[in-house]
Amino acid sequence: MDFIDTFTDPTFLITMLAAICAFATVLTIAMPLLAQDRMNHRMRTMAIERDKMRAERLAEIAARERHGRLRRSPAGFMNEIVNKLNLRKLFDTEDLRERLKRAGLRGQGPLVAFMFFRVVAPVIVFVVALVYLFVLNDFSYPPIIKFAIALGAGILGSYGPNVFIENLIQKRMQSIKVAFPDALDMLLICVQSGMSVEAAFGKVSKEVASQSLELAEELSLTTAELSYLQDRRMAFDNLGKRTGLPGVKAVTTALIQAERYGTPVGQALRVMAKENRDIRQADAEKKAAALPPKLTVPMIIFFMPVLFVIILFPAAIGYYQWS
Repeated sequence: MDFIDTFTDPTFLITMLAAICAFATVLTIAMPLLAQDRMNHRMRTMAIERDKMRAERLAEIAARERHGRLRRSPAGFMNEIVNKLNLRKLFDTEDLRERLKRAGLRGQGPLVAFMFFRVVAPVIVFVVALVYLFVLNDFSYPPIIKFAIALGAGILGSYGPNVFIENLIQKRMQSIKVAFPDALDMLLICVQSGMSVEAAFGKVSKEVASQSLELAEELSLTTAELSYLQDRRMAFDNLGKRTGLPGVKAVTTALIQAERYGTPVGQALRVMAKENRDIRQADAEKKAAALPPKLTVPMIIFFMPVLFVIILFPAAIGYYQWS
């Protein structure tokens, strides 16, 4: 009864109500300060994680440079020939550097090797053609005709380095094109889960490596550029230039606009992911539609004669038996 009387006493109730009001007032005043402290702590944590990520990416780039994956030191002999013939002034252009980057060849080593073989390849093909025409096989052509054939082979050999680079570009673009829609879906999931763009690119680069090493390398390089470049939009722009694919360029343009105007990145990635999936499906349908015309000639050459033999051979046997 004393306990119940105490809680029903008006004086006690007024005192408790005043204490609750005072506590609520103090909590209301202190909450913004506590929230600011938590925000500062979170910002400091994110800054530490970003510095850590930047250090890791720079360490990966340095390791790849040491192993010659990203930057290859040019061979002394090739570099000497290029410098003596002043080939840099003749061949070193921004378009050539972009093509080498699209082929996955970065640094001065591949550039020097390309310029060297651009000059040496015609000479090698010309000499080999001369040896073949005049020594290995005794063709009944006049010497001037043999020399003209060898000269034509040398001229064709001058296009060899360009053809080699174009083949590398096409294979690399095809590998990136096939794996990019899946990588974009994973990137969208990472961004929607609350990860930053740098962390999302780094995570996706590791996950997509089993499907496309070329795309994993490009995404990893973009992650490093996002970490140390002052203008983040430049990293996205470099990704579009290095790949050369319209789908990747559209995604990088959307990311640049989201970075510039502050629009949600997840919404832009969702739209781009759907468009890239539609593009991949359209390419598959196009290949499927082009398959019947391609099979027409093999069927006529290989299937039709066998079919006629199977159909007419029993009739021919019966005819000779009755005749």
